[in-house]
Amino acid sequence: MRVVLAEDLHLLREGLVHLLRAHEFDVVAAVESGPELLKALVTHRPDVAVVDVRLPPTFTDEGLQAALAARKQVPGLPVLVLSQHVQQLYARELLADGTGGIGYLLKDRVFNTEQFIDAVRRVAAGGTAMDPDVIAKLMVSNARNEPIGRLTPREREVLELMAEGRSNAAIGQRLFLSESAVGKHTASIFGKLDLSPSDDDNRRVLAVLAYLNGR
Repeated sequence: MRVVLAEDLHLLREGLVHLLRAHEFDVVAAVESGPELLKALVTHRPDVAVVDVRLPPTFTDEGLQAALAARKQVPGLPVLVLSQHVQQLYARELLADGTGGIGYLLKDRVFNTEQFIDAVRRVAAGGTAMDPDVIAKLMVSNARNEPIGRLTPREREVLELMAEGRSNAAIGQRLFLSESAVGKHTASIFGKLDLSPSDDDNRRVLAVLAYLNGR
């Protein structure tokens, strides 16, 4: 699996390269700035991009802007944001087109290697991997939006956990529900969000994107 990595801190960048390669990822480019990231993404068209938000030259939102620009040229390019910051405006824009895998993890909340590697693989496969804190910030005021406002409190809980990339079985364990009960909730969510029958994995991603983007 081919990866482009963008991280401005040298030691962290080298550590991530070593970690990814140890898990049989092919790191085709490891860059430290926004312009380098955009060039690498368009040139290599990787299976997944792992991107910090704040990169040179401005150290504001260069990483997200480069990822957004690359997705315009490479539609559906999977992007996993790995950052200390939640940049709400550009994160929403990244979610807005509803295509390709998307993840947003906070560096200080990635507690082990398995969690990170699982997130990279999930996003590369077209899924989602969202940190709960990111979800909470992106969801502010979403309850007033239709059709999101149609969801019951329990359905919102299920969808929040779905956004973290959890399976129905894992959601059931977290909420003390049977797997079949979770399945009923997800079916209701799909119906309320007007997601027509298709591959369930695809509908899960679309439901998450609709939820986080407030559509």
